[in-house]
Amino acid sequence: MTHATGWTQARGAQARGARSAAEGGSAASELGTLPEWNLADLYPAHDSPQVAADLAQAARDASAFEERYKGKLDEMARRSGAQLAGAIREMEALDDLMGRLASYAGLFYSGNTTDPVRQKFYGDVQEKLTTASTHLIFFALELNRIDDAVLDEAARDPELGHYRPWLDDIRKARPHQLEDRIEQLFHEKSVTGAGAWNRLFDETMAGLRFDVDGTELSLEPTLNLLQDADGSRRETAAKALSKTFRQNLPVFTLITNTLAKDKEISDRWRGFTDIADSRHLANRVEREVVDALVEAVREAYPALSHRYYAMKAGWLGRDVLDFWDRNAPLPSADNRRIPWDEARDTVLGAYGRFSPKMADIARDFFDKGWIDAPARTGKAPGAFAHPTVPSAHPYVLLNYQGRTRDVMTLAHELGHGVHQVLAAPNGALMAPTPLTLAETASVFGEMLTFKALLGQAETPEKRKILLAGKVEDMINTVVRQIAFYTFERKVHAARREGELTSADLCELWMSVQTESLGPAIRLGEGYETYWTYIPHFIHSPFYVYAYAFGDCLVNSLYAVYEDAEAGFQDKYFAMLSAGGTKHHSELLAPFGLDATDPAFWRKGLSVIAGFIDELERLDA
Repeated sequence: MTHATGWTQARGAQARGARSAAEGGSAASELGTLPEWNLADLYPAHDSPQVAADLAQAARDASAFEERYKGKLDEMARRSGAQLAGAIREMEALDDLMGRLASYAGLFYSGNTTDPVRQKFYGDVQEKLTTASTHLIFFALELNRIDDAVLDEAARDPELGHYRPWLDDIRKARPHQLEDRIEQLFHEKSVTGAGAWNRLFDETMAGLRFDVDGTELSLEPTLNLLQDADGSRRETAAKALSKTFRQNLPVFTLITNTLAKDKEISDRWRGFTDIADSRHLANRVEREVVDALVEAVREAYPALSHRYYAMKAGWLGRDVLDFWDRNAPLPSADNRRIPWDEARDTVLGAYGRFSPKMADIARDFFDKGWIDAPARTGKAPGAFAHPTVPSAHPYVLLNYQGRTRDVMTLAHELGHGVHQVLAAPNGALMAPTPLTLAETASVFGEMLTFKALLGQAETPEKRKILLAGKVEDMINTVVRQIAFYTFERKVHAARREGELTSADLCELWMSVQTESLGPAIRLGEGYETYWTYIPHFIHSPFYVYAYAFGDCLVNSLYAVYEDAEAGFQDKYFAMLSAGGTKHHSELLAPFGLDATDPAFWRKGLSVIAGFIDELERLDA
């Protein structure tokens, strides 16, 4: 909450696991040579002397920083805004150093989360950084005790005024900050508390194996089979997932109960009145805005997911679809594997048609070893873009399998990457973007890529296939994520009344899935366990609404782009370059958009409904 350093706040690895964890295993020969990232821009190796040296320096510098400034910030603010700005710059440099170490450890670990060497390295770095950053906790707390009038006067100095957005953000947390020693206790125990349970989840999930017709597969390739053209393979994979998830229900139930209780303790001590308020504060978005989004999406379930899945059932010759058929390819779909080079050219071409600048930034990820694409045993599932620190550059993790959805995932994560590159000049404190806006560039990149593919469709049938795929992605991004958010709210609310059994959690899961997916999806035995593998529930409670926020925002933004005169690209890049320095209302105003207006959300949802309308016309 009031940690001074950005690395301690889940440094913006915009993960897509809950949304795209349906990709996994295929022969590399079909796909060409898949890139693996080069982490040497951060550190040469995990056992490099530079890692040890930087860890030691971080510890020394953090201790010296506390000795130099603790108890003196109010006096500094009264004396000189420039002097206080100098202290903030020192803290920002420390944040960059510690963020570099944390980023490297996290990326190195994600390459194989089952490797004991990587596990130990990751744990050791986390522990040392947590110890070092304990010396920095005082900084934000003490800044927030400076009288508003004093800080306002000091911020008239341009050097301190530069940091005004960051100061304003931490002041929003002032009502929820605790006495210094309690904050220190919360911080130090995070390694053995929530952090340890997060790690247990990751390592347990990475170690799971699923028996598919006598072959043991990890999570990613098993989930990928849910998109197989062969219905029997989809069913077999679904039942294999259900069986292994069920066998591991006790540990996932314990993890969920523990983390929900941990959050309740923190929320109670900090005085948050709603179970999601801490996330809203971190996202710099008002609860009323999120509530309006959730209400709009839930009201639209019948017009979106219910209607689409009923249509899809008809395409597959069914009255209803079993849950393993939800992401099945259509009978006439092109199931060829898309080689990596083709995926790269497709995305860069789409980006380039929007703006050569956007393509140039994205091209660096391919040319400079910033992408890790192959699916490997033990590798973190899903996909993410990690910004690391402003003194370095982002990295992208994929589990590329050559599906059209994998191409869209590449476009999505590169959108994050472009955003992170553009925001980096704001510095370690102000480059990070709230999750709600962090999805803007990623979803916009997807839309650019989709429109490029749609423009190349040679027949109405191919257009139908592309539209159907896009609608399914949008349903997964909007409907599914709001259902996930609803599930989380039910879980955290129920946990406040006492510990939840596995059956309780499964029942809550089925209730929200039935509501969101509708009568055309048969949620048979086994599906009740599928809540267990969603990483966002564990790592970032209530993160998931950011996907729906971003998709609806981009739908409205793209409509502005299609109608815009020259100059849209400049405004778009200005929005991304702002990083975390502006509120969503300021960033959307140049486009004539307002997220507090219910019509804003309806407009975004109408884009999805319009695609379904077109599918109905093509089907007529």
